[in-house]
Amino acid sequence: MTDAAAPASPLLAALLARTGGAPLLPANSRYQGVPLRERTAPDGTVTAYLARRFVPQPASLAEVDGHVMVAGERLDLVAARRLGDPLIAWRIADANGALDPAELERAGRRLRLTLPEGVPGGAGPQDA
Repeated sequence: MTDAAAPASPLLAALLARTGGAPLLPANSRYQGVPLRERTAPDGTVTAYLARRFVPQPASLAEVDGHVMVAGERLDLVAARRLGDPLIAWRIADANGALDPAELERAGRRLRLTLPEGVPGGAGPQDA
C-alpha cells in the first residue's frame, strides 16, 4: 500500500483534468487545502481520498470578535451575517471546540469569532 501526497496516479490526473485543474473543493470547504492521497491495493486498484483533517485547538485561533446567541438563531445565519458566508459555520464550530454545531445554538451562548487557522493576529476580542 502506498500513501502519496502528490496526484501521480492516472485516476487523480483524470480527476484534475475533469475539473480543468481547478481545486476539487470550494474555497469555503473545511477540507480545502487537505492533501489528496491515494492507496494502491494489492490487486493494483488505486483509490483516491482526502487525508484526515485535524480540527485546530480553539486557543490556537486568533479571536477577533464575539457573538451572543439569541433564541431561535442558527449558526449558518450567524456565519452569513458576521463572516459573510453561511457555508463557513464550521469555522465557528472549530473556534468554539464544538464537534456538534447544534450545541452552540443555545440562547445566551457566547461564541468566539476567529480568524481562519494559520492567520495570526487580530485586534482582539470585542463584546458582541
